[in-house]
Amino acid sequence: MKRKTVACPVEEAAYVLNNPWKILIVRELCNGPRRFGELRTSVNNISPRVLSGSLRDMEDNGLLTKKIYAEVPPHTEYALTSLGQGLITIVNELARWGLKYQEADL
Repeated sequence: MKRKTVACPVEEAAYVLNNPWKILIVRELCNGPRRFGELRTSVNNISPRVLSGSLRDMEDNGLLTKKIYAEVPPHTEYALTSLGQGLITIVNELARWGLKYQEADL
């Protein structure tokens, strides 16, 4: 569900990554494709409904692909696209900042 580009690229990025779950999903996909159940387990406290919606939005925005395997039992894997892989650096920087924040004497 892509929208028209706005003048500010930060606003555009904020729109595409409009919830914290999406950043955590990217974190989990940094090391390769994952199944729905793996994502649900590794992204703490996310409901199946929110995970499904976030994955659908991310697929619509070109950040990830969904591959359905026609086997018994069937399974689906999600992987970052080249556009989505551009977020890996950002997630790594967020992790570095988060560590500094955790260590800060506030």
